[in-house]
Amino acid sequence: MDVNSTDFNDNPYYQLFLKQQSQQLNIGTVPYSARIEKLKKLRTAIEVTFRDQIIEALHKDLNKPKVEVELTEIYPIISEIKFAKSNLRKWMRKQKVDTPMSMLGSSSYYIYEPKGVCLIISPWNFPFNLTFGPLVSAIAAGNSVIIKPSEMTPNSSALMEEIVKTVFEEEDVALVEGEVKTSTQLLQLPFNHIFFTGSPNVGKIVMSAAAKHLASVTLELGGKSPTIIDNTANVDKAAKRIVWGKFMNAGQICVSPDYVLIDESIKAKFIEACKKWIERYFTNQPKASDSYARIVTQKHFERLQSHLQDAKSLKAKVDIGGELEADSKYIAPTLVSNLIDEATLLDEEIFGPILPIVTYKTLDEAIAYINEKERPLALYIYSSSKRNTKHIIKNTRAGGTCINNNVIHYANHNLPFGGVNNSGIGKSHGFYGFKAFSNQRAVVKQHTFGINELLFPPYTNFKEKLAKLTIKWF
Repeated sequence: MDVNSTDFNDNPYYQLFLKQQSQQLNIGTVPYSARIEKLKKLRTAIEVTFRDQIIEALHKDLNKPKVEVELTEIYPIISEIKFAKSNLRKWMRKQKVDTPMSMLGSSSYYIYEPKGVCLIISPWNFPFNLTFGPLVSAIAAGNSVIIKPSEMTPNSSALMEEIVKTVFEEEDVALVEGEVKTSTQLLQLPFNHIFFTGSPNVGKIVMSAAAKHLASVTLELGGKSPTIIDNTANVDKAAKRIVWGKFMNAGQICVSPDYVLIDESIKAKFIEACKKWIERYFTNQPKASDSYARIVTQKHFERLQSHLQDAKSLKAKVDIGGELEADSKYIAPTLVSNLIDEATLLDEEIFGPILPIVTYKTLDEAIAYINEKERPLALYIYSSSKRNTKHIIKNTRAGGTCINNNVIHYANHNLPFGGVNNSGIGKSHGFYGFKAFSNQRAVVKQHTFGINELLFPPYTNFKEKLAKLTIKWF
């Protein structure tokens, strides 16, 4: 598409896009050392210069505890930078591959080249982590980037804009603040790649916009990530880890356990164990705890409140928690059981501190329950049985899985992170993030006479026989 088209003249971000597009080849051809230097500057900004301001901004936006900010916002960015710095030279190197006998006289390899001008649309739940994490991959791959953070965490977005302006030139990286209209205007532009983190519904809008320009996409979405607990599991350890994974950031995590599928014989024991660990982590008054976050906006609070009201109207049982305070957007760590299938808690991604508990009689019943729904971003298994674990993995589909833990697969940069179908398209983190922002360019070099030249026209009987021999033997 002609990016100089007058179709974009009224777009307020077109000139910024053109500025980056005009420099994309220069940016993409800078040496390895220049990419590393950009990553070093970003690391210094996050780890040193703006560290205290990041903690303060997240406290204002989400009441995030300081330790949670360090571990879930700052650490993932720094570790992503470290990993990229350690491996980037290897990733940028040309990768030789075998060449078949039918191409005798030539050699083959591929290189990773930058895609060009990229758009990163990031969410509000981990604003720094989920903005600068993908940015690290985009920079490592040699791209220019426009960032659109969420308007729901205004203090974090304003600070990220300051960080970007401090660290980068505008033709390299720019950040644009705004609401839905801003995202819509940016999505009209012919980016080479779009990296979006958010809900499946908005992901469909992003993918539709990208299709108009045949732009590639990475969609990090979500969905209802199930947690299976079988009758061989260590219930106390399962509860300890699930309570941590579910109620961190007040449940506003794309990979948090969305609901528990538990063998009916151990349900009561599990609920008691959860109660113990909730009190250990947040005391018996979580509202007063310095370790417990809040819901991001009044709109999200009301959404979660309606889920609880719906459950109660359908005679569900609130086993733990259930307390709400609208003024502070507080929802206690909550467990709900005896839900019928029509309950909204079992239909929509919860994205909050409410954990539904569903019982099953047989493991295959639990597997069938999962497979009736969209494919999840994560599936967690708590079991001491290797046979049961293998059976679950073999007969389900998910973006990622943890066995006897949850959430932590996100932190391993050696693993691809991402969903499947409704829970996402494409992978990120480490090499997989670098690859997402790169074009894998194939190269064949002819050194001597090519054997395929024997089959050039005109086609004779001899060449027909030679073609058949080629099919048979090569």
